Amino acid sequence: MFETTRPTLTRRHFLHAAAAGSALLGVGMPMLARAAAPLAHMKLPYAENALEPVIGAQTVGIHWGRHHKGYVDNLNKLVVGTEFEGKSLVQVVMDTAGKADKQALFNNAGQIFNHDFYWQSLKGGGGGQPGAALARKIDEAFGSFAEFKKTFAATTVGQFGSGWGWLAMDTSGKLKIVKTGNAEVPMTQGLKPLLTIDVWEHAYYLDYQNRRADYVNAVIDKLANWEFAERNLGA
Repeated sequence: MFETTRPTLTRRHFLHAAAAGSALLGVGMPMLARAAAPLAHMKLPYAENALEPVIGAQTVGIHWGRHHKGYVDNLNKLVVGTEFEGKSLVQVVMDTAGKADKQALFNNAGQIFNHDFYWQSLKGGGGGQPGAALARKIDEAFGSFAEFKKTFAATTVGQFGSGWGWLAMDTSGKLKIVKTGNAEVPMTQGLKPLLTIDVWEHAYYLDYQNRRADYVNAVIDKLANWEFAERNLGA
């Protein structure tokens, strides 16, 4: 079950975030203009076995088909009859972030956003070197691609418990590597995400058990979708 990757979105999809006080404008992300209810479960941009042998088809099937779908189903139920019914996914994320009484909404919306982004951050036969524009910004921020990979892996592996490692860009255009816990998203920190790695255990445990570092390094070396990151960089 697969389809071609959805197009990267443009500046207009983050006008709401700007109005809410976010410095983010122009981030390229999947499907953020769609209504939050009923929200469709994202189709994978490749076959379930396309990431093998780094990530097995069974892992992808369970991760995408159960965990990811579960967040979509939950959010569709939670927004019914609320002010969030019919709002875009990014609106729900930004309007519920940091609000204790909206935690369930944020958790599910954030995880949908993160998973939509994660699947597009990967591709079979990925990894290697990014294109010239992204490579220049990596060199400016980290000194070299080798140092970037080392820092990206260490930061991602070092996320305590469930969460995400991100390559992101701040409002000055400088690249950052950050980690977020659980359903947290870089946008609430004023950062524009470019690429992510999921380090919730269900993302890797069938293939790597407790060897999180092996999974993270394999994703960077063999699956990272630099074209997706580059589109987000210029969106």
